Amino acid sequence: MQRQMRRKDREITKEEAMVLLKDAEYGVLATVGNDNIPYAVPMNYVLIDNTIYMHCATAGHKIDNMQSNPNVSFTVIGKTQPVHEGNDYSTFFESAIAFGKARFVNDEKEFRDSLYILTKKYFPDGMAEFDAIMEKYDLSRLHVIAVDLSHVSGKAKRA
Repeated sequence: MQRQMRRKDREITKEEAMVLLKDAEYGVLATVGNDNIPYAVPMNYVLIDNTIYMHCATAGHKIDNMQSNPNVSFTVIGKTQPVHEGNDYSTFFESAIAFGKARFVNDEKEFRDSLYILTKKYFPDGMAEFDAIMEKYDLSRLHVIAVDLSHVSGKAKRA
């Protein structure tokens, strides 16, 4: 069960939060392992429908954490702007946070399709080489992580 947002006056709609998730360039994946110590790491990603996809190596801290506890959160930050108004310092901002369960993508079609869309997000002009690169690359050295979203919220302070 998700906690209610404290600053209801800054809450944005789920639809606005999903747009932020779709459009942001990078996000931060947060995991917790057996030791109950949180670990957060910046990631490139793509949102497809209601699932966030990321790729990474097949070993490491986040992998260990997700194998023992698949519950994760993923945060993105949109536009920000520091503001000085009179005697007040503040920041205009927009952010979204998503919660879900992480899983390792084993289905070959989902694996390849999500990698294609992820690559297209960051290299839209370099897709002609995608198939050739994938043929040469040792995909056994790569995990695709999917986070199936269970809850998304966002907040903003705008001008």
